[in-house]
Amino acid sequence: MEWSDGRIRCRWANPKNEAYIQYHDREWGIPVYDDGHLFEMLVLESFQAGLSWECVLNKREAFREAFDSFDLSKICAYQEADIERLMGDSRIIRNKLKIKAAVNNAQVFCEIQREFQSFSNYIWQWTEGRIIYETGLAYSPLSDAVSKDLKKRGMKFVGTTIIYSYMQAIGIIYSHEEGCFLEHCES
Repeated sequence: MEWSDGRIRCRWANPKNEAYIQYHDREWGIPVYDDGHLFEMLVLESFQAGLSWECVLNKREAFREAFDSFDLSKICAYQEADIERLMGDSRIIRNKLKIKAAVNNAQVFCEIQREFQSFSNYIWQWTEGRIIYETGLAYSPLSDAVSKDLKKRGMKFVGTTIIYSYMQAIGIIYSHEEGCFLEHCES
């Protein structure tokens, strides 16, 4: 694939989409410990189910606006009127089950924060704070276990493939492909 800056990137990155290139180069695979960002990525990944990440990424700013900048306390308090407002927002993915899941998952996210002092503590405890380096997978025993636990706690749209993708996005799993200029980066 031909890149204007001469760098080689993972095959999934679209060279014609600047937002996608920036996401690949500056965000994907970089360890995240901030609960606000962890929540945003969890919501966005859940909306990806059945769609491409590029589709969700292209709507990211609209999602931020529609979901009150992913303010956890506001989303936890969403009522039916908020769900209907979101269903009427043509800038985002208008799937009622996913929208309701975002509200539900915000509430479970808060419960996990209370139990572990932060969601970051919860999600990183699965690897004892270590980064897992692997490529070519869509799920793993780790994503199976995290998915199962999140479902048991009441989250929705957190299947093993979504959770694997989520853990790649937040840097728990580092998956830059062979040949990518970021393949051997240590965060």
